[in-house]
Parts: sequence; structure tokens; C-alpha cells
Amino acid sequence: MADPSSDPTQQSLWRPLRLLQASLDAEIGRIYAEARIEGLKPTWVLELLRLHALGPMTITELADSVGRTHSALSQKVAAMREAGWVRTVSGDDARTKKVALTEQARAVTGRLAAEWRATEAALAGLEAELPYPLSRVVTDIERALERRSFHDRIAELLAEDPEWH
Repeated sequence: MADPSSDPTQQSLWRPLRLLQASLDAEIGRIYAEARIEGLKPTWVLELLRLHALGPMTITELADSVGRTHSALSQKVAAMREAGWVRTVSGDDARTKKVALTEQARAVTGRLAAEWRATEAALAGLEAELPYPLSRVVTDIERALERRSFHDRIAELLAEDPEWH
């Protein structure tokens, strides 16, 4: 049997942040459930609001507008389409398809925009309670990564690890 203490995944600096994000998303999900907005994932709202604001877009256009990869957005759009929030419509020519909101999505975009604003205000209030707000942490991390990329930091450590070679 393997030694559990040799499992490097037992330690993680990222896990608490991921768990916090999942917890906050679950709380937003509770808001939707209480409002009887069924089958909506909080992680879809950015794209739905963007489509509401800008109209139908190709997956590439939508991915670019929200800062995601085409591949990631293609999977997300497929899930949103299956759940009834978006549909595919003909684009400017026969070769293109655009992602558009369904009537179900259009019916709740005002409520989703209100939730977005309330969530941002709640986060601002939460950050005001902290000695070092998360938004500042993100900015500071981005600046540190401009000085030296995450890739370079990992590669340097791997170069020193005999198990990597």
C-alpha cells in the first residue's frame, strides 16, 4: 500500500481559494433557488449578461469578450444550450453560427443584472472588512507575474527536482 504522506496533493495553497469560490457560487445558487430561477449555474451569468448587452455572438466573439478560451466557452455554451439558456442561430453567412439567448434567459436577464450588482456590492462590503482585500491580492500577484512568469517559477523548481528528470 502506498504511503499517504507521500501524496503532494495533501498540501495546497490553491485549494482554499477554490473552495471559497465554490462556496460563494453555491450561495449565489441559493439566491437563484429562492427566486425560483431553476437550472442556472452562477458561472453562466457573465456570458448570459454579455449576450443580453451585445446580442448574438459567435463562440469566438463571446470567448474573447469574457476572456476565456474558445474550447472552454464551447463546452460552457453546450451546457447552457442543453439547460435551455442559449440557442444557436444562423450567423452573417451560412458558415457561421451565433449563440443567442433563449426566451427563458431573456425573461430573467433583468434579475440577473440585479443579482450581479448586488453580488459586486456585497463583495465590496466584504473587502472593506478585510485588512488586505482580495482584489488587491490579485493585482499584486499579476504584477509579480509580470516580473517573472508562473511558468518560469515552476520550471526553475522542476529543474532542481530529481523526480522531474
